Amino acid sequence: MRPQSLVLALAALLPGAPVRADEGMWTFDNLPVARMKASYGFAPDAAWLHRLQVSTLRMSGGTASFVSRDGLVLTNHHMGRAFIQQLSTAGRDFIRAGFAAGSREQELRIPGAELQMLVATEDVTAQVEKATAGLAEADALVARRNAISAMIKAKEASGLTWQPVTLYHGGQHWLYGYRKFTDVRLVAAPEMQLAFFGGDADNFTYPRQNLDFAMFRVYENDKPYHPEAWLSPAAPPLRNGDLTFVAGHPGATYRQETAAKMAYARDTGIPARVASLKRRKAVLEAYAASGDEPRRLAATTIYGFDNGIKRLEGMLSGLVKPGNLEGVARAEAELRARVAQDPALKAAALDSWNRIVAALARQKELLGDAPLAGDREILGSDLLARALLLVRMPVEMDKPATKRLAEFGEGSLKATRERLLNPAPVSLELETVKLTAGLTDAVAVMGADHPSLKAVLAGRTPEAAARAAMAATKLGDAAVRKALMEGGTAALAACQDPLVVLARTLEPLNRAVRERSQAEVQSVLDEHGGRIATARFKVYGTSMYPDATSTLRLTYGPVATYPANGTLIQPFTTFYGLYDRAASWGPEASAGAWALPQRWWDRKDRLDLATPFNFAYACDTVGGNSGSPVVNAKGELVGLNFDSNIEAQAGYYIYDGTTKRSIAVDVRAIREALVKIMDAAWVAAELDGR
Repeated sequence: MRPQSLVLALAALLPGAPVRADEGMWTFDNLPVARMKASYGFAPDAAWLHRLQVSTLRMSGGTASFVSRDGLVLTNHHMGRAFIQQLSTAGRDFIRAGFAAGSREQELRIPGAELQMLVATEDVTAQVEKATAGLAEADALVARRNAISAMIKAKEASGLTWQPVTLYHGGQHWLYGYRKFTDVRLVAAPEMQLAFFGGDADNFTYPRQNLDFAMFRVYENDKPYHPEAWLSPAAPPLRNGDLTFVAGHPGATYRQETAAKMAYARDTGIPARVASLKRRKAVLEAYAASGDEPRRLAATTIYGFDNGIKRLEGMLSGLVKPGNLEGVARAEAELRARVAQDPALKAAALDSWNRIVAALARQKELLGDAPLAGDREILGSDLLARALLLVRMPVEMDKPATKRLAEFGEGSLKATRERLLNPAPVSLELETVKLTAGLTDAVAVMGADHPSLKAVLAGRTPEAAARAAMAATKLGDAAVRKALMEGGTAALAACQDPLVVLARTLEPLNRAVRERSQAEVQSVLDEHGGRIATARFKVYGTSMYPDATSTLRLTYGPVATYPANGTLIQPFTTFYGLYDRAASWGPEASAGAWALPQRWWDRKDRLDLATPFNFAYACDTVGGNSGSPVVNAKGELVGLNFDSNIEAQAGYYIYDGTTKRSIAVDVRAIREALVKIMDAAWVAAELDGR
C-alpha cells in the first residue's frame, strides 16, 4: 500500500480518529492547491484539470462523463431514467427489464435528449457592477438581468450556449459557454430493481448495493462523436484510504446564506415544501395503484417525490440540530463586526442583514400564493408551463428586450424556444395526473375560495379541471406548439385548445404573483444578499469556495469509513452483500424492494461475488453530483457517484465532515454486470479501451 493510503486507511480504522470529508465544491480556476498538497502530497495541474473538464458533461439535474473514444457516456440510472422510460412501452418496458444494445446499430435514439460540455468561462463581475451601481433594489435586479442578457446576446455567434453564473451569492458574476449535444442514444441500463435496490427504505443510507448506472452514446452527423478526452477505468484496484476526486455539477447549497434565511428554511420554507410534495405524491400513488400501466407511467415521478422528501427532511435535521444555527450566527456576527470596521463596507452592507429579515417576513406573507408562482413548472405540469410560454411570447416580444420577463430576454430567448420545440413525447395521461396533483396541492395551500384558484378551477374539482384541460389538447405535439409559436398573436388569439384557454386564465394571475414576489422579496434578497456576499468576498476572498450553483466543481477526499450505529461502517460492499440482502429480506418485503430479477439468480454462479459493488468516500457532494465521475490521482475512472448517506443531507446548509460520506458505484461492479448478467461484453470492452 502507498504510504499516504496507509496513513489514511489506518486513521479510518481508529475509533478516536475518524476521517473528515474535505469540505468544498471548488471551481476549477480556484482550487486549494496548497491544502491538497499538504494533506495528500498531490494537487492536479492544468492539463489534468482540462482533461477532466472536457470529459465531464452536464445533463438536466446532474452529471455524466465521456468514457470512451467513441462518445460512450456514463451516468446514473436515475439520471437517465426519464429517457429510459420515454423509450419504453407497456410491451417493452426497459425500466423493468433493463436494456443492452447488441451493437451500435441497436442503440436507441432519445428524442429531446441533451448533454452539455463546458468549454469557456468569462468573469463579467466588473461589467455587472458598473451596470447596477447606485440603483435601488428593484431597478438593480432588472439592470443586472439586462446587462447579462446583452452580454449573452453578443456571444451568440460563437455557436455555444451561454449561461449566466452567480458565485458567492453575488460576489462574482460569470458567463459559462457550453457545447451542446442533442443526438443521444441509449446503450445499456440494468433493471431499475438493481439500480434502486432497496427502494426508498435504503435511499440515502449505507451500506448499499445499488447498480445505479446507465450508458448512452453521443452522435454527431449520425456517427459516434469522438471527444477530445475521456475517462478510462483505473488499472490498480481502488482501496480504502485512496484519494479520489469528483467532477460534477452540484445543484445548490446554502452554506453562505444568512442565519435569518436558514431560520426561515427551518421554520417555514422546508416544512411547506415537504408538505406540498407529500400531497402531490399521494395523488400520483393513487393513480399508480389503479393498474400496471399507470404504475409504470408514474414510477419516475413518484421516485422524484420520494427522493425530494427524504433529502429535504435530511436538510431539516441539520437545521434543527442543537448548536448548528448558533454556529452560523457566531460566524455571521464575526463578519458583521469586520464589516462595521470598514467605512465603505459598513455603508454598503451593514444594514443588509436587517433588510433581508424584513423581506423574509414578506415572503412568509406571500406563501399562500406560491402554487401559482412557478415558471419551469406550473401547478405540477410542464406542458401547462409551455402553454403559458406560448400565450406570453407574442406579448413579450412586442416589448423592448429590457422590459420583458426573464425567460424572454435576449440572453434567454433561444433556450425558451428550444424548450417549446423539444420533440420528446409527452404522456397526456401522466400530465393530467400531475396537474391534478398540483391543483390539489393548490387547494390545500390557498383554499378553495381563493379568487385566483376559483378562476382556474371554475367550479370544478382539481381532477375535473385537469382532465378538461388535457383531454383534448394538441400541445403534446411539438409541431402544434411550433405552429402556434410561429403564428404569433393571431394564431394564439384564434386558438381554442383547452390547455391554451387555461393558460390564458392563468397568465395574469401568475404574472401578478411573480411581479409582487420579485419587487417585494426577490429583488431585496438578491440585492442585499449580494451586498453581504461582496463584503464577505472582500473580507475572506477566494480562500472560501462558493455555494453550489449547478456549475462545474471539483471536490476531493479519500475512500473512508465512518462511525455509526456503535461501529464503523465498511468502505466497500460486494455482490455477496447484494445476495445476502435479497435473501435476508425475501422477495415480498416492502413491495419487493429487495427482490432480485430472475436472471440475477439464474446467472449468480457467473459472478465473482467478491467484486466491490458500492463504496463510501469522504468527498463533499450534493444533489446534482448524481452521475459524477469519481477518479483517482491519475485521472482514471474508479466509480460513479450516485448518492450520499443520510447524515450528509444536513450538508446543504451545515457542513459536518465527520459523518458526511458520498456513495459511488464501483467501476468494477459495472464491468462485472455488463459482461456476466447483461450480455453487453462489447460495451465493457469499449469501456476498457479494447
